[in-house]
Amino acid sequence: MTTRPAGLPDHIQHYIDGQRVDSIDGDRFDVLEPVGNEVYTTAARGKAADVDAAVAAATRAFETGPWPSMKPRARARILNRIADIVESRDAELAAFESFDSGLPITQAKGQAQRAAENFRFFADLIVAQRDDTYKVPGSQMNYVNRKPKGVAGLITPWNTPFMLESWKLAPALASGCTVVLKPAEFTPLSASLWAGIFEEAELPQGVFNLVNGIGEEAGDALVKHPGVPLISFTGESRTGQLIFANCAPHLKAMSMELGGKSPAVVFADADLDAAIDSTLFGVFSLNGERCTAGSRILVERPIYDEFLERYAARAERIVVGDPSDPATEVGALVHPEHFDKVMSYVEIGKQEGRLLAGGGRPEGFPEGNFVAPTVFADVAPDARIFQEEIFGPVVAITPFDADEEALELANGVRYGLAAYIWTSDLVRAHTFAQSVEAGMVWLNSHNVRDLRSPFGGVKASGLGHEGGYRSLDFYSDQQAVHITLGDVHTARFGAR
Repeated sequence: MTTRPAGLPDHIQHYIDGQRVDSIDGDRFDVLEPVGNEVYTTAARGKAADVDAAVAAATRAFETGPWPSMKPRARARILNRIADIVESRDAELAAFESFDSGLPITQAKGQAQRAAENFRFFADLIVAQRDDTYKVPGSQMNYVNRKPKGVAGLITPWNTPFMLESWKLAPALASGCTVVLKPAEFTPLSASLWAGIFEEAELPQGVFNLVNGIGEEAGDALVKHPGVPLISFTGESRTGQLIFANCAPHLKAMSMELGGKSPAVVFADADLDAAIDSTLFGVFSLNGERCTAGSRILVERPIYDEFLERYAARAERIVVGDPSDPATEVGALVHPEHFDKVMSYVEIGKQEGRLLAGGGRPEGFPEGNFVAPTVFADVAPDARIFQEEIFGPVVAITPFDADEEALELANGVRYGLAAYIWTSDLVRAHTFAQSVEAGMVWLNSHNVRDLRSPFGGVKASGLGHEGGYRSLDFYSDQQAVHITLGDVHTARFGAR
C-alpha cells in the first residue's frame, strides 16, 4: 500500500458559481488509487443538467461580471496571485498527484512550479501584448480589436492532470474567457484544488467552474452545449474524432492535442550516451503515460546491436516501485482498465518483436497496476506495437540503413505529434527535421517545452496549436476595424 497523503477528501464535489455542490441527481462515482486499486474517495458524477448549471454560471460571469472587461494589468495581478498560491503548495500537490495517478513522487514534484509558470507566462503576455495596426497615409487606418470568445469548455487528461489543466486554464483566463473544466474521471483529485486556489486569489465568482464526471456524460454534454463556443481537448485520437463531429453542428472553435507514436531517430554519428539517456527517459518517464513519448526508436544499422545491448541493460535496471518512494523511477499505471490495455499490447509485442527487457509484471508486485519497462527489438513497421499508441512503459526498436528509409519509417504511422533526432550532422539534422511529419521536433534533445512556441501535432495527433500568442488567438476573436481618414471615394450608384 502506498503512502496516503494527509488531507484527502472523503468526497469530491463540483464547483459551480462559487459553490461546491453535488450532482443535481445525487449520483457519484468511485475513485481508485492505482497501487492497490482500492476506492479512496468518491466524486460527484456530472450529467447534462450539471453542465447546464455550470455553463449558465460561466455565461453570467462573462456577460455581467468584471472579468472580460478588466484591463490586462488587473487580470495579470490575479493570475500572478494564482501562480504564487500554486507554487506554495508544491508538496501537497505532488503528494496528491502521485497518490491519485501513480506518478513517481520525484516526477510529481515540480508540477506546481510548472503550473505556476504557465500562469506567470500568460500574465506577462497579456500585459505586453500588442495587436496589428495598418495605416495607408492620408487615406485609411485599420486596427485589430481583440475580444474574449466567451465560455471555454476545457477537457483534460489523466496524465500529469494538474499541470495540463494549467496549460488550458491560464491562457483561457488571461484572454478574459470564463471556463467550465471537465477533468479526467480517473484523476479528479488535484483538479479539486483549483477552486480553493482561485478563491484565495480573488478570481471573480463564476469565472471558473468545474464539473466532474464520465467523458461520455459530462464531457459529451459540454462539447454539445450551445452556450460553449470553443472546446480545448487533450486526449486520445478516437475521442478527438467524436468531439470534432459533435462540435460541427455549432461550428465551435476547437483545439485538440491528441495521441502520438513519436519516433526517436538515432543515427550512427550521434552522441550515443546522450541518445540512450534521452530515449530511455523519453518513453519510461511519467510511467510511459505521455503523449510525446518517443515510443518508436529507429536506430541506424552500424550501431544497432550496441544500442540494443546498452538500452536493454539500462531498462532492466529501472526501479519500479511504490510511487511515494523517492527511489522509484516507474510507478503504477493510472487505472486497472488502462493496465489491462497496456498488458494486452505487451502480449501482442511478444509475437511481433524480440523481447529484450520486461514483458510483464515486475518481480515483487503481484497486485496493482505495475508493468515492468518493456523493450522489443526488430519490430517491423506494420506491427501493431509500431503503429498503435500504447501509452505505457513499452518501446519498439527498429533498424534502418539509410536516411530515406529512416524518414519513411518515421512518417509511416497515422500520428504526427513529436519527433526526436540524434545526429552530429547539422545539415542532416535540419533536413530531416523539416521533412518529418510532426508538429514538434527536438534535435539532440529530450522533450523540453518553451511556452512561447507552438505545441500541437499533425495528422491524427491534433488540430490547431496552442502556446504563446497562438493560445491567446484561440481564446479570442480578432475583429478588424477600418477607418477612413480622408475623403470617401465610393462609386455613386444611382446618382444619375
